[in-house]
Amino acid sequence: MNGGSSVGGPPADGPPVGGPPAGGSGATARRRGRPPRTESADTRDRILTAARGEFSEHGYEKTSVRGIAKSAGVDPALVHHYFGTKEQVFEAAITQSFGPALQAPKAVEEGPLDGVGERLARFFFGVWENPATRAPLLAVVRSAVTNETAAAVFRRIIATQVLRRIAVRLELPDAELRAELAAAQLVGTAILRYVIKVEPLASADPEQVIARLAPVVQGHLTDP
Repeated sequence: MNGGSSVGGPPADGPPVGGPPAGGSGATARRRGRPPRTESADTRDRILTAARGEFSEHGYEKTSVRGIAKSAGVDPALVHHYFGTKEQVFEAAITQSFGPALQAPKAVEEGPLDGVGERLARFFFGVWENPATRAPLLAVVRSAVTNETAAAVFRRIIATQVLRRIAVRLELPDAELRAELAAAQLVGTAILRYVIKVEPLASADPEQVIARLAPVVQGHLTDP
């Protein structure tokens, strides 16, 4: 017999069975090195989205890097690569989730101090009353009140990005204390209204709540 290949052998014009495809490893082998920038951005965003969901559903204590990775459809090593520890993932996730509330200092900066209490209260409850921004805020607050590590991250973000910026605008010797007291009034009310849901506060009209709180916030910030 001539020209035939033995039974089980490779085709005469193809690569050996089980061997690499023509062209070496370039066609099917996994790319080495860093992924393209767009791919990196997509992966990072996917991890952040998964992290927000995990922290929201399970809280800080019961959320794990492995769980975040599974939800994002990536290897846990990629979570560490982009963010580091679970605490750092949490900080990145809540900074993004808390983004709208971090604009609170603008309510102080964009007008005279004699109306700052109402502007700040109206801005704050505007964020909480919006279902799209309320859900991530609830996840942040719930984690912060049940876990000290999460609380420390929350305090750091609030102190550096909100309270100090408000205090600078006040230009008073005890400005930081005033800003913290005003924030305590607003955050405490939000916890009772949206987290614990104490009645009748939980069902009160937002305008009624703002009208009651605004003078108190104003007093903390500007009264002698």
